[in-house]
Amino acid sequence: MDWVTALLQAGIDGVSFGAVLALGAIGLTLGYGILRLANFAHGDLLTVGAYLTLAFQAGLQWPLPLAMAGGALGTMLLTLTCDALLWAPLRSRRASPTSLMIASIGLALVLRNGVILIWGVSPQRYNLPVSPAIALGAGLQITASRLWALGIALGAVVLVSLLLQQTKIGRAMRAVADSPELARVTGVPVGLVTAITWLVTGGLAALSGEMLGLITTMRPNMGWLLILPIFAATILGGIGNPYGAIAGALLVGVAQEVATVCPASLGSLTQYCLSTDYKLGVGLLIMVLVLLLRPQGLFRGTRA
Repeated sequence: MDWVTALLQAGIDGVSFGAVLALGAIGLTLGYGILRLANFAHGDLLTVGAYLTLAFQAGLQWPLPLAMAGGALGTMLLTLTCDALLWAPLRSRRASPTSLMIASIGLALVLRNGVILIWGVSPQRYNLPVSPAIALGAGLQITASRLWALGIALGAVVLVSLLLQQTKIGRAMRAVADSPELARVTGVPVGLVTAITWLVTGGLAALSGEMLGLITTMRPNMGWLLILPIFAATILGGIGNPYGAIAGALLVGVAQEVATVCPASLGSLTQYCLSTDYKLGVGLLIMVLVLLLRPQGLFRGTRA
């Protein structure tokens, strides 16, 4: 494979991975914009969604689409439970952003170890039929699982956009993001908006985990490892801007894949290529550079 073909193939893989990141980044940026919470447990909600889907498919023998719906619903209910037991009491005490962030790290540890307790530490995979990669021409190809992940992610993004722009509850969510106090005074049901925000973020996190499970092996720490690229995408796109989060996720996804391209045609120079083990470091570098050079992100943060 020549250099150009390798770059194009990495770009295709990066777009599909970026679509997975986008789902997680949208949920994270909505949570920050509306709930004012930098939720480090978001990645582990992603893991829970993926493993619940595995339980429904492998344990109850449900078809994968139904298992994915069950996994998303279970994660959404879990987010509401966490809100009732943890976040609502902290909000009533007017906990500081730092306290909320530390609490989210603690919740992440609880969720991750719960997954390990139930499913163990061994890698897991969905029971998917083996199918050949789809040829795109010029030596390029994409697997059916990546294509499905890309299509499902695109559909979810369209639904979230319609929710925010075309529905009454979406307008209420944007009003709470702009000013919770003013929204409450004008009659916006802030409690309902909070609950729906948690449902949306939980559903998107679960869907992101399920899409990741389609294209790679699942591990209990996969969401925790993914939280850094998700934060990088959120910051890159502008914190609180869901559409910016999508663009940021695609850029981070492609950058991580392209940065590790190392065709065999380079010969002895391959020893200087960036190992795939350092992919996550690319996301970290992007996040640091954006914070240093353009803290507001590439797009204006709108908080919703």
